[in-house]
Amino acid sequence: MRKEHKNPKGGLSEAGRKHFKQTEGANLKRPVKKGTNPRRVSFAARFAGMKGAEKKDGKPTRLGLALRAWGFGSKEAARNFANRHKKA
Repeated sequence: MRKEHKNPKGGLSEAGRKHFKQTEGANLKRPVKKGTNPRRVSFAARFAGMKGAEKKDGKPTRLGLALRAWGFGSKEAARNFANRHKKA
């Protein structure tokens, strides 16, 4: 992925979302930072189980940045949120 498509705070930039809409037809939306939106619950469930470190050499990895962009401090916080709000 090209640098201009990455948001330095985590996730995709607006240019990145437009790029994937043009090239793949994807309809990507911005992260939802608060509340119990079903997209946020789904993100939390997916990213809580991802392999890899949240920090490397004292700096957050892309995984850690993505979690923060969605309002989670860690994979554990995302896992707890998903477990509390998932539909039965």
